Amino acid sequence: MPTESDWKKFRAMVPMLRERYLADRNARIAALLTASKKTETERFWDAMVEMEKEAKILHQCLDGHSRSKLWLFMHLMIHAGMLKKEDLTEFSDELQREATSVFGGR
Repeated sequence: MPTESDWKKFRAMVPMLRERYLADRNARIAALLTASKKTETERFWDAMVEMEKEAKILHQCLDGHSRSKLWLFMHLMIHAGMLKKEDLTEFSDELQREATSVFGGR
């Protein structure tokens, strides 16, 4: 069970996690928009498909946070690549152990 401290740290961390994640994803989308061997139409649709996929991930990971669902959101963020192993050091030992098990062999 996450502590109140874990919840506060998570809430404070979310904007940084979002921006870091989007910096990577935006770079990938920019690469799709500048792919030299594709037509303008192909570039547009490739980028659009990627943006729709990322929008779903962002909604899943960022919408509706609550303390009671903290573990669910952390789990989703880990699987999306938004929350990284090194980010876990901010949290209680118990939550770190639970979250580390999600990483498995990653």
